[in-house]
Amino acid sequence: MIQHRIILQFLTTLLGLHYDRARTKERGASAVEWVIIAAIVVGLVGIIAAILVPAIRGKASEVGSEIEGT
Repeated sequence: MIQHRIILQFLTTLLGLHYDRARTKERGASAVEWVIIAAIVVGLVGIIAAILVPAIRGKASEVGSEIEGT
């Protein structure tokens, strides 16, 4: 039980430090930049997935047909 309290106290302190740093103006601008970068990356992953998934499904279907012998 003592270990859980130590871990919880550590995580609470760590979260508090990150919260305080994020509230400063310099860190706030950096956080906005990271949100924009993350949104761009998520968008790119979505586009790539939209291109690759149909191609992979088509090839998987071809392989399945070859295995079945049809």
